[in-house]
Amino acid sequence: MMIPDQGADSRQTPNLLMQFFKRLGQAYQSLLDKSTPHPISRWIFTFVLITVFLARVFLSKGWYIVTYALGIYHLNLFIAFLSPKIDPAMSEFEEDGPELPTKVNEEFRPFIRRLPEFKFWYSVSKSTVIAVFCTFFEVFNVPVFWPILVMYFITLFCLTMKRQIKHMIKYRYIPFTHGKPKYQVDNSKGIIPEEDLFPRATNFCKV
Repeated sequence: MMIPDQGADSRQTPNLLMQFFKRLGQAYQSLLDKSTPHPISRWIFTFVLITVFLARVFLSKGWYIVTYALGIYHLNLFIAFLSPKIDPAMSEFEEDGPELPTKVNEEFRPFIRRLPEFKFWYSVSKSTVIAVFCTFFEVFNVPVFWPILVMYFITLFCLTMKRQIKHMIKYRYIPFTHGKPKYQVDNSKGIIPEEDLFPRATNFCKV
């Protein structure tokens, strides 16, 4: 009479769990890849999440600490989204590396962010989902006088944005890319940028 091998069954169970989580991760990554070329739909979904979170906080009248922490985290993400990947203040001491154009007729260079748009959206969405999850636990509902948090957040937001705007003015860059300039062929003068034929505001005009 053969005795069943219980050790083999115990080894198969972890393998099945690993395969399940592996397939789940692949499906999740595939969903993220499919959403990459649809920024408007992604941000609409994120704004709906934020609205649901704020509605829950407003109706339950609690979890103000979670809301404040979420706002500070979103503010830090937004500043990283507006900042260039290479700080112009540091690039002055480095000879190599890309620099931000400071003239209209300078070579076109797209604005490279410290935090790309997709990672910005993903971090905002993930943190909002975590904040919604925290509202189901009373341990995160710390009693606090919420007007103080609102005033402190508004003050911090104004000071942070003021510093960021001063940085943009000092190093003369705009954290948005409108597209590469187009060119037209002229038999007498060769290739002429379209912006020379039809003057318009360019991506990196002086602030």
